[in-house]
Amino acid sequence: MSIDMTMWGWDERWESTLRGLAADRPATGVSAVGPAEGRLVPGRVIADNRGLFQVASGPGVAWSRPTGRLWDRIADTPEVPVTGDWVLVDPDERADKWPLHAVLPRRSALSRQAPTDERHAAREQVLAANVDLLLMVFGLDGGRNFTERGLERLATIAWQSGAVPVVVLNKADLAEDREGAELRAREAAPGAEVIVTSTVTDGGLDALASILQPGRTAALTGRSGVGKSTIINRLAGQDLLATQASREDDLRGRHTTSSRQMIRLASGALLIDTPGLRTLGLWAGGDALDDSFSDIAALAEGCRFGDCSHRGEPGCAVQQALSEGALDAGRYESYLSLQRELRFLNSRQDIRAQLEQKARNRAMARRIREHYRASGKRG
Repeated sequence: MSIDMTMWGWDERWESTLRGLAADRPATGVSAVGPAEGRLVPGRVIADNRGLFQVASGPGVAWSRPTGRLWDRIADTPEVPVTGDWVLVDPDERADKWPLHAVLPRRSALSRQAPTDERHAAREQVLAANVDLLLMVFGLDGGRNFTERGLERLATIAWQSGAVPVVVLNKADLAEDREGAELRAREAAPGAEVIVTSTVTDGGLDALASILQPGRTAALTGRSGVGKSTIINRLAGQDLLATQASREDDLRGRHTTSSRQMIRLASGALLIDTPGLRTLGLWAGGDALDDSFSDIAALAEGCRFGDCSHRGEPGCAVQQALSEGALDAGRYESYLSLQRELRFLNSRQDIRAQLEQKARNRAMARRIREHYRASGKRG
């Protein structure tokens, strides 16, 4: 039974991308019409787990594996497919796993710095792709499940992803100060909509459902135990995803979701549940803080010097707002901390780029030597 791919987010823009790919690479056999002998078709990754990818395409839903040629090129890079990606597959019914030949360029990508130690170069880890809305879920049940500093960090990543960020304050039935938490969230993430929900009372779920549009993709991210899977189950009206309660001793969640998957609601909206995040290293450009700290960016426009670091230069509008109480000291310190982290990240990325260039140079020199040896010449 064929599948209408608009159900999974296919639209005219993706159609145009596919036509451009076919025009640039006619030898790939890309088809924008449908499957045929020896032709590839577009599909969307709706689940990924350890190098295998479940793909929904016109001919149906099947597990897929990258071809050797593709895997040699993308292994250990951010180009490895993730849930939400659009790919090109060969719907070969004779194959145990459909061959996956290409990944279409992403419109957006939710990325973090892959967990590593300081001895290794910084590396990007993509968590979900082609996301329209990013639901940043926090729990109001105490502990560290909601802090302004944690929201500022996640909002920085969210704005950089290319998706529209939305703050979801869940477990409102357990909140000691719901109104205060909502106010702090709005101050920590200016420009982002804030929705307060409870999966116990169903409060706020209608407001959340109203922003989820048919054919549009929303991803839920946040710490383990904040209720991401439960929210999806409530919106779906059935228990599609496994859930576990937070530990009573420290209110931290258990890792229930171990792989990413996409859920299609009856309304036609698409939801991606991501594993709970224990670490959230920034992966962003130097200007990433301008969106998540738009209030400080606006203040900085009034500084006397264009390259003001906001650490004590004369005529600094940020320092003036800080001294007058118009800028929260905790938010200012968070801004400086994230700024330092981004500078360190960028320096590690520069080192990585230099090492990769040296590796390419060595490989080129090796090929030249092999060429001369094969031709009987000496270099």
